[in-house]
Amino acid sequence: MRCVIARYPFELTKQGVLASMAGVKPEIVTGDSVTIGRRRYPVMQVGEVITRQNRRDFSGGEVTRAMARLGFTCHARPAAAPIPDAGARSPLQTASEALGSPDLWHA
Repeated sequence: MRCVIARYPFELTKQGVLASMAGVKPEIVTGDSVTIGRRRYPVMQVGEVITRQNRRDFSGGEVTRAMARLGFTCHARPAAAPIPDAGARSPLQTASEALGSPDLWHA
């Protein structure tokens, strides 16, 4: 499949991407990602490996579109963990109250 990444044309195949990513250890996923084989890689890492260009030269969207067209599963940025409520009671505090022990948390 012919695609353009960072204004340069590339002829990519699914087998070629699999071969390029073989033996590459995935970085920690903090943004968009793509599943290649049984591993999940950040799209910017995949773009850097398959194009041999600096990550600043292309966008994650370009790589995501190319990988989706090749049939790889692409994932959006993981959802952020919810911020705990400041007024919520911890399980230890709730258990202490249920057992009737003195509440030392609000001294």
